[in-house]
Amino acid sequence: MSIPWQRYADEHTRTVDTMTAALLFACFLLGSEIHFPHEKPPDAVGPTLALAALACGSLFWQRSRPRTVVAVTALCTAGAGALGHLLTPLIMGPLIIALYRLALGTDRRTTRFAFFAALTLLAVTAFLADPVGHPWPLKTIGPAAWLLLPVAVGTAVRLRDAYVEAVQARAEYAEQSREKEARHRVAEERMRIARELHDVVAHHLALANAQAGTAAHLAHTHPEQMRRILSELSGTTSSALREMKATVGLPRQTDDPDLPLAPSPGLGQLADLTDSFPTAGLSVEVAVEGVPRPLSPGVDLTAYRIVQEALTNVTKHAAAGAARVRLRYAVDHLTLTVTDDGTATVSASASADSAGQGFGLIGMRERARSVGGALDAGHRVEGGFQVTTRLPLYPTPTAPTAPEPEDRNP
Repeated sequence: MSIPWQRYADEHTRTVDTMTAALLFACFLLGSEIHFPHEKPPDAVGPTLALAALACGSLFWQRSRPRTVVAVTALCTAGAGALGHLLTPLIMGPLIIALYRLALGTDRRTTRFAFFAALTLLAVTAFLADPVGHPWPLKTIGPAAWLLLPVAVGTAVRLRDAYVEAVQARAEYAEQSREKEARHRVAEERMRIARELHDVVAHHLALANAQAGTAAHLAHTHPEQMRRILSELSGTTSSALREMKATVGLPRQTDDPDLPLAPSPGLGQLADLTDSFPTAGLSVEVAVEGVPRPLSPGVDLTAYRIVQEALTNVTKHAAAGAARVRLRYAVDHLTLTVTDDGTATVSASASADSAGQGFGLIGMRERARSVGGALDAGHRVEGGFQVTTRLPLYPTPTAPTAPEPEDRNP
């Protein structure tokens, strides 16, 4: 956070440089009058004024050409020492400002080189051309200390500014990352809801349609079966409403007993799923091979939804009376296979879905890929359709650790 005078200096650089040059010019002239007692001051007013004007005037380019300004001010300061002036901070003022600006705007290596070059120039000139003969500490230690100060301060300010910029950049990047992650999570949540709604609506509506059609067909010949199917139809629609509410995350009211806090469906509810299809005219057989293993929630839900969607597609699109679900557990994966004995499709859209181009199969493939699995679907040579899914297993410590060798590569 900048204070008012810093903001003023940033907004009125030319005014600040002019005031600085005028002040340092006065200091240069004042420093030229400082000498030891009983010491005759150098009689060089004209050259002193020229050196002061040149050194202070060069400061107008300290922001655009800091190296050149350091060289000019160092030569003018060395010239003042050669005239016999004592190298005080007043005379070295332009050089101090130039070194500070150089340290503030360039790298450390350039600043060090300029510091040692200026110090060497002042010391050598003072030793070789000093007509007064000032003590050697005033020609070496004094200038070294005063020139080291702007170098250290300028470097510290530059490092602080770089640190502040880095912190601000990290904060901006973190903010952008949080916004990007939030948008990504929103997109993922929308995709999850869309997939769940597709599976829930497609399954229950297809099942309800099949049950309603069967009930209408049996209305005159088998009224008892019709009433049983209609009662199951009511349960199908109620189940669809409950799953839709759970999917979109509607808040549960404390006085609503019909919305239990049930976990997401999985292969544990596979029996309930397959039992709902006979009323729609589809007989489902389930076979399990290998040792059943615990699944992660994501894989368990994916496996359930793929079986649900595959059986729903059989009900909607295939002229099939029976379907078979096979679950094969291996060491590191689960293979799901859903087959039917259908012989034809009922519409162009059904044919496209059966050929692997419909949205149902696309959704199943996306579900499988989302958990690191793969899905294949196509017609069987002996007739019917087959969906095969390979999903990775994430066994828990309680899972078997020595599976059968033949299950490793089915």
